[in-house]
Amino acid sequence: MRLLRRILITGLVTVVAIVAGIYWISPIALSFYAARKAPPIARVVPTDLKDDTVSPASGMRLSYLGYDFEVPWIDLDQSKTEVYPKDKAEKRSAICVFRSGLRLWMKVVPPREFSNLWATDFKTPPQVFEAIFGAGTASSDYIFVNNVYRFTPDKMHYWSLSQAVHTREQMLLVTKSIMAVKAADTGISDLHTQFYSGFQQGNPQTSRDTVVVDLYCGDEHLEILFLQKDYNSPSGVTQPEINRIIQSLHKAIPSQSANSPIAKSN
Repeated sequence: MRLLRRILITGLVTVVAIVAGIYWISPIALSFYAARKAPPIARVVPTDLKDDTVSPASGMRLSYLGYDFEVPWIDLDQSKTEVYPKDKAEKRSAICVFRSGLRLWMKVVPPREFSNLWATDFKTPPQVFEAIFGAGTASSDYIFVNNVYRFTPDKMHYWSLSQAVHTREQMLLVTKSIMAVKAADTGISDLHTQFYSGFQQGNPQTSRDTVVVDLYCGDEHLEILFLQKDYNSPSGVTQPEINRIIQSLHKAIPSQSANSPIAKSN
């Protein structure tokens, strides 16, 4: 009888140990593993823009996709500049091609892109989405991106006993690793203008990779990519040149919002 009791106790302890391993130890181990394997971008957080000067160079005022803005260049090649989709009246993308080889790709992003994607592809209701990414993220892309960009492995609660906490933090880590572009390894900057707030991925002072700017205002989300693969300028795009565009950007007056350049003397 005593031997049987010992066997039963041993068996019970073994079962408890296995259950503890599955529900407590495994999530902790996975959190440490996820943090260790996370790419360098997972540790980059948005910082204030180090150079907020604006290029005074001669340029042009352009109007595309319902937005008016200035560029510090005068060599726009209209024959290669196109807007998309070509078969619809409402244009959501424009590629401005300059004779220098620089290309400026603008995209109007639908509102609540991320939460709608999760709702459609993963059948995730808004309350669950916000439980993962934070309050307000289901209705604001800016809040969503801000929360994701500011999360790092250093903020993970490795020793938490909550399975939900481990799942949430690993999801944030994976999402940040996927969202960021290569240039973000050189820095992510906070952007603020009179009308918009957003982020710049990439530091043009240290990288010739594509620089990506995302600007938000309410439901508006405009993405601008500076494509430098064929750009023949030795210095590449500079921060003051980028600032010239984002600081001058605003919604165009309807009568002036044609998808065409408007020359401006500077």
